[in-house]
Amino acid sequence: MSMSDQLDMNGSQNLGTFTFFQEQSGLAASGRLNQGYLAFTSFGVPFELSASEAKLLQEALTYLPLESKRRVKVPVGPRYSLVRSSAGFQSDRTTHRLYRDGRLLFKCGDQRELLERFGSIVSLHVAEKSLKRTFVHAGVVGWGRSAILIPGRSFSGKTSLVAALVRAGATYYSDEFAVVDRRGMVYPYARPLQVRENGSYRQTRCLVEEIGGVAGKGPLPVGLVIISRYKPGARWAPRQLSPGLGLLKILDNTVSARRSPAVALSTLKQLVSDAAIVKGVRGEVTQVIDWIAARCGPLHAHSE
Repeated sequence: MSMSDQLDMNGSQNLGTFTFFQEQSGLAASGRLNQGYLAFTSFGVPFELSASEAKLLQEALTYLPLESKRRVKVPVGPRYSLVRSSAGFQSDRTTHRLYRDGRLLFKCGDQRELLERFGSIVSLHVAEKSLKRTFVHAGVVGWGRSAILIPGRSFSGKTSLVAALVRAGATYYSDEFAVVDRRGMVYPYARPLQVRENGSYRQTRCLVEEIGGVAGKGPLPVGLVIISRYKPGARWAPRQLSPGLGLLKILDNTVSARRSPAVALSTLKQLVSDAAIVKGVRGEVTQVIDWIAARCGPLHAHSE
């Protein structure tokens, strides 16, 4: 049985997260492989994907960026290849490799680690190259009729803060990127939350419904930007930043800032035009939630 046939057959089964991701991205697993590669676009950015086994390819589809759509013909984009191989016929040792355009990017012994790294790399590629949206490293939640933006790179604690806000009744938008249009409106990028395991690179994917939350449906203006870092025992007493200084802080987390600085600046000016921007050190997350509720109004926690 060919890999195409295996993918067709397995794509019709209930695959849990894979089925969920199909629904979110409009992805169809029933397409035929084109010379060993599947072609996609996400936010207008093309790329291709292949794998040494149908099951590995099927798992990789759940790690694609949101808005990934199958394309028969796409402009030239990078080709990502996932390869699983054993050291020998009787060996239990398995090696997983990730290639881009034939060049080795990453090698490990664990399939989940390979898929996480693949998802991170291809998502960052889309975020950097997209002309349709500006991507900011940030967590985002909806609070009432506006969004709260929490800029920060990996290990900045934004996922834990986003999860706590969702449990408090906020609407989940993203724990990875704020996806912003030219008007400064923020769109949902509601992938499963990436919860890190004991501060390591390893992550556990958690659907927002698992923590009693709901994902946002449409764009929101940004009403509040929180720039913070976690320090055990710290008291939350943020200071307000000027729009100009706040914009620079957000720009530092904007993926396309170097490639398209003029577009990034113009977009971020719209984003901060009606937003309050604060900076502070946070300890217990309940202090931040209480402060937001006092400033923006209370919310009711989502029913389980």
